[in-house]
Amino acid sequence: MNLFFDYENKFINLLQSLQKQKLIVLPKNVNSLRVDLPPKGNSCDISYNAAMILSKMNNRDTIEFGNFLKKHFLNKFKEFEKIDVANVGFLNISFKKNFWEKQMNQIIKLNNKFGFNKYKKNKYNIEFVSANPTGPLHVGHCRGAVLGDVLSNLLKFNGNSVIKEYYVNDYGEQIKYFVKSVYCRILEITKNKNFPTDQNLYPGDYIIDIAKQIIKSKKIRDFNNFEKIYKKLSADSLKYSIKLIKKNLLSLGIDHDIFVYETNLVNKKLVNKTINKLQKQKYAYYGVLKAPKGEVSENWKPRNQLLFNSTKFGDDTDRALKKIDGSWTYFANDIAYHSHKVDRKFTKLINVLGSDHAGYIKRITAATNAISNNKTELFCKVTQLVKLLKNGQPYKMSKRKGDYITIEDLINEVGKDSIRFMMLNRSNEVELDFDFEKVTEKSKDNPVFYVQYANARINSIFRTLKIDINKKFKTSNENLNLNQNEIEILKKISEWPKCVYISTNKLEPHRIVYYLYDLATIFHSYWNMGNENKNLRFIINNEIKKSSLMLLKSLSIVINNGMKILGVSLPERM
Repeated sequence: MNLFFDYENKFINLLQSLQKQKLIVLPKNVNSLRVDLPPKGNSCDISYNAAMILSKMNNRDTIEFGNFLKKHFLNKFKEFEKIDVANVGFLNISFKKNFWEKQMNQIIKLNNKFGFNKYKKNKYNIEFVSANPTGPLHVGHCRGAVLGDVLSNLLKFNGNSVIKEYYVNDYGEQIKYFVKSVYCRILEITKNKNFPTDQNLYPGDYIIDIAKQIIKSKKIRDFNNFEKIYKKLSADSLKYSIKLIKKNLLSLGIDHDIFVYETNLVNKKLVNKTINKLQKQKYAYYGVLKAPKGEVSENWKPRNQLLFNSTKFGDDTDRALKKIDGSWTYFANDIAYHSHKVDRKFTKLINVLGSDHAGYIKRITAATNAISNNKTELFCKVTQLVKLLKNGQPYKMSKRKGDYITIEDLINEVGKDSIRFMMLNRSNEVELDFDFEKVTEKSKDNPVFYVQYANARINSIFRTLKIDINKKFKTSNENLNLNQNEIEILKKISEWPKCVYISTNKLEPHRIVYYLYDLATIFHSYWNMGNENKNLRFIINNEIKKSSLMLLKSLSIVINNGMKILGVSLPERM
């Protein structure tokens, strides 16, 4: 049920019927004909651009052609009260009141399926967070974590199959330094040796916690020879670090379906197999790269090396697959990882990346196109930085865990709900100011509170009337006599399926946050009118109109569906 798309289809059917009667001419592609919201200040319900788009090819004056269409539309659609033809060629359509009553019935019948859009479903793999497994997650990971999780919820809501994946970069120098840090802490605890001042080591208290857990497990009894115990110590250190990361994610309401380890892919020779395949396809070759832009020519030493033909797929330059020492580059390992995704038959891949990875998009997109023969789409969503503010100033919280602010710190300060909602309060493409004052105050300036408070007010009415809001709700075919304010709220409610559709297609869940805040604002505004005019109150003389009860139930359905997608709780009392 999507008011806008439903009428787009109905209108196209009517226009095609008029074409068969040789009354009008239509273009082969009718995608530019759109049903949309009317411009602000216009009292109509929906707007259609048919006269503007079609008048020229039909060799007719825009207004005259609009009036011609108006006659046929009013004859066909009995639910239309009136149609005004705007100068630019829009048909501004107003529904009869009983149309909105039928809308409410449909919304209530659909309940938690309201907003679901019927279209081709896909099998998605969403990889997000994927932080180096060297310690707890920090604020820098938070925005991408929330974006990836809510994207998953959004795609699932629309019937897609979704796997939430975490790629564990457990191969490389940073892991060696991490394990060495744990080892030094173990020696500090067991042999009273001072922790080294090496800047490459990790100093946080969490390293001490991991060291204590390894000592307690007694799986390693002799810590005298680092090289001898490295393999076992590395496995245990990573196990406890991943356990900590999973705990951080769960506290944020995030539970990945699968963790893929880079070391496993390397040990299975998947990198070799993938690069060999690219060589056979002539997408990998031996050649010499030009000096990077800005590189001083005398410092650049050209050499023959194995390259990926990235430019063939739209990248700016070809990319190295092997280092000077003959080992694989990080990019080669990443190609193998994406080959692993393609082999698992996902139709669409989504990577949620930090702002420092924006320059990586072209090459990994090119690689995915190459290994899938352009059959698997990769979408990269980059999250910009989050600035923590308090009293309008940059806010530095406790850094007990190391040299950064952890997700645990942030949750303890403001709670999971505020974090999840506010991390989507701006498009992921722009920087986000996270203001501690706003997210903790109980006012309209705190969007998450405002939406939750709308739900609490709705629940308070049902409690007062001793009606269980969660029980199956009886609809009504009687004339409900909706007032104009109630119709305006219903108009906004009817936008919900379109909001879900656009958010899904554009992979932009921040639109859900905007919509819910706007809906809550309209509701609270109407609630406050009751303080001035008793006739506009929901409960009058301990009774409620059927129309008001159905409206509140419809509101509750949308708010619950929206907040479930966002992974934010809805208290019944506030």
